[in-house]
Amino acid sequence: MRPALGQDVLIPRYADTPRMTTRKESKNRHNKYYFRQKIHEKKQTDLNASFQTPGGARNSNLGWLVNFGHWRYARPQMKGLSMLTVTLLCNPKTPVLEPALADALRNAWGGGDVIWLADGAACEFQINHRPDTFENTWAEMQNMQVDLNVLPSENRKKKILLADMDSTMIQQECIDELAAQAGVGAKVANITARAMNGELDFEAALRERVGLLSGLSVDVIDTVWSDRITMMPGGKTLLATMKANGAYAALVSGGFTEFTSRVAEKLGFDENRANTLLKSGGTLSGQVGMPILGQDAKVEALQDVTQMLGLSPKDVIAVGDGANDLGMLTLAGTGVALHAKPSVQEKADIRINHGDLTALLFLQGYAASEFE
Repeated sequence: MRPALGQDVLIPRYADTPRMTTRKESKNRHNKYYFRQKIHEKKQTDLNASFQTPGGARNSNLGWLVNFGHWRYARPQMKGLSMLTVTLLCNPKTPVLEPALADALRNAWGGGDVIWLADGAACEFQINHRPDTFENTWAEMQNMQVDLNVLPSENRKKKILLADMDSTMIQQECIDELAAQAGVGAKVANITARAMNGELDFEAALRERVGLLSGLSVDVIDTVWSDRITMMPGGKTLLATMKANGAYAALVSGGFTEFTSRVAEKLGFDENRANTLLKSGGTLSGQVGMPILGQDAKVEALQDVTQMLGLSPKDVIAVGDGANDLGMLTLAGTGVALHAKPSVQEKADIRINHGDLTALLFLQGYAASEFE
């Protein structure tokens, strides 16, 4: 609740002057405060007007953000605390992130200065604890096509990228595209969706789907690659920027080496791991090589790569969308659920639904001007 003018309350000063003062100790600043209050009330009116739904009505659910606008000068002391970074970002092709929204949220959560990483597309500020209102605020931001995340400020720039392939580094599920060529696309796509949402055992579901490809010409793999597979926006920039800063990149997929090898070469991954489609006489046999690379194998890949490089899981940023990615997302220092299945979003701490793969750079604190 906003205190009455002149009430004796403690106000945290800025970080470079940590002493606590009272308003009565600052009587000589009373008039200055009064006029500042009036200025903030004017800004409050402007901000209220700016929070409109597409239809023109004010978004009352965000009113609590705006109502904290006049407390900007009373931010908490932040020195010596384990800080967190709040990131707001959206699809860079349709930048909808407004400074008024970022400032209002910063004020409501008592944050530091807003730093813009990309005009209209990404910004960040620091706080000293995760707000109790985070989940409700996250939902409101989603309605505004904005991704909101809170992550530790320390060690944000990672030294290893561990990425899933299907629906992550590429926009399709390779096995669904192969199945479409075999005339069983709808059936396989349904199994894929359920498996990726954690409703089916991954290994059993993979064997069933590969079995439906039996007899398909191996030449179809080339056709699918050239005609049906497209890269996820931002992937090339993500790889180039992280590698220019000394990072190692590994592509780890529950899909197939016939595709991961090509994606790795195209985007610049240092290594790739995936399952193998067995062949016989120029056609797919309907079997997959053993052992199957599933959730446990992705965790093992993370452990192998960190051990090889003498690093720890805290140095990894991992990204994926399916239930078989949860193990590596949980173990990594930063685990990102990108356009993920509902069951994955329920368990993931960091979720990107509107941004592209450059969101992983913004989460690490890279500005767009630093992109390769």
